[in-house]
Amino acid sequence: MDTPARGLPAPPPPGSAALPPGTYGGQVVLVTGGGSGLGRAIAAEFARLGADLVIAGRRAGQLEAARAELAAVPGAGRVTAAVCDIRDPERVADVFDAAEAALALPDVLVNNAAANFPCPAEDLSPNAWRAVVDTTLTGTWFMTREFGRRHLAAGTPGSIVNIGASYAWTGGPGFAPSAAAKAGVKNLVETLAVEWGPYGIQINGLVPGLFPHADMSEDIRGGLERAAPGAKDARQPALRVGVPRELGWAATFLASPYARFVTGHTLVVDGANWQRRSLVSPEVVPLREQLGRPPFGH
Repeated sequence: MDTPARGLPAPPPPGSAALPPGTYGGQVVLVTGGGSGLGRAIAAEFARLGADLVIAGRRAGQLEAARAELAAVPGAGRVTAAVCDIRDPERVADVFDAAEAALALPDVLVNNAAANFPCPAEDLSPNAWRAVVDTTLTGTWFMTREFGRRHLAAGTPGSIVNIGASYAWTGGPGFAPSAAAKAGVKNLVETLAVEWGPYGIQINGLVPGLFPHADMSEDIRGGLERAAPGAKDARQPALRVGVPRELGWAATFLASPYARFVTGHTLVVDGANWQRRSLVSPEVVPLREQLGRPPFGH
């Protein structure tokens, strides 16, 4: 008799911590894109473990709301917010200056900020390409460079977690600039782990699967509904989607004292969805048709 499919068990309840209380006590954690979505969920788990937080983003109002929410997390240290466009290296330096003035040099950097939208490659304008790549890859590099240079100058260890995407390995039809940029982010993990390891700086990648949250953009939310109206769980090998705190737990582990010998690695947290294959390949539907766009040139 066949075993009934139940999927992967649900995670522990909200408020649970993956590491001992106070693991990040006395440490400063800087999270880009920390004012919303998965960035805020990641920041919350660092806060729960006692970290002092700096959340950076481009929208002051959103950051302030997130700052107040994170400061109320049980166990949280001090929380401050910094408006920053990570595409501008001078503004990036300003954020680190502000963090040092208010708290201290960040011990942990989480590069979560990114840009993305679905579009056939042939329809991408030069500005659209730059908008995604300059934020996702170049902005990540500017943040990483500033963090690394300050720790190298101070002679102190540090930990970096870069949020990636599984199409860094597979390619991402409909998301060409993001896929190319995330492949670069993954390569930075592997390159800098070797370059900076001798100085005590570790760097790892973290790839989220499907983690629905209130701040998802309308185009991504609409794409999910078109692909699986009302049945997104059944399209995952886990038979469920991810809960944002699960990604936060993975981030806190990778940056923690318990993972000091883990560097240059990219951890995928997606219930094996990116490895899923069918016995028979589905019919190929051109991307333009999937997005409801007319033939090119019409």
